[in-house]
Amino acid sequence: MAHKIRELDIVALLRDVPEAKVAQGQVGTVVEKLGESAYEVEFCGDDGRAYAMLGISEDDLMVLHYSQAEAA
Repeated sequence: MAHKIRELDIVALLRDVPEAKVAQGQVGTVVEKLGESAYEVEFCGDDGRAYAMLGISEDDLMVLHYSQAEAA
């Protein structure tokens, strides 16, 4: 992984999580590191209210960038 995931990074989900009603492509915020390669991610709606809080493997997340970033 070119960019190590950090707390408060904005990430996109790379797979569906049907049991939590969260779909691939939904965007969340990393709120905590869980162990070696997993993160607690909060998903919020347009109203700012959280609708899901999930522990997710870093392999299932993509960090989003709002400024220019170099390719790996």
